[in-house]
Amino acid sequence: MTLVLHLVALFLLLTLMLGFVRIWRGPTAADRMLASQLFGTTGVALLLVLAEAQQMPSLRDVALILAVLAVFSVAAFVTRVVRIESARSDRHAVKGNGDD
Repeated sequence: MTLVLHLVALFLLLTLMLGFVRIWRGPTAADRMLASQLFGTTGVALLLVLAEAQQMPSLRDVALILAVLAVFSVAAFVTRVVRIESARSDRHAVKGNGDD
């Protein structure tokens, strides 16, 4: 069973590496955010698998903290995108009123 858990952990690690490539290459901010969300989700899964494989229950606590931090990072990203989009729409509205 330990071998299977270590193989699953290796697969999850490969998934994290592919996510890093997506963060590095982009092409948009949303793609990068989804890849960082993948980091959070896969990181939690990896920690839970390793906690079971290595009999280290404290890794479950670390996984829980990582899950909470992943939620906060998504909330911060969405807040930032909404602010940027509203600023763009405000600029376009101002330009549109001056053209009439």
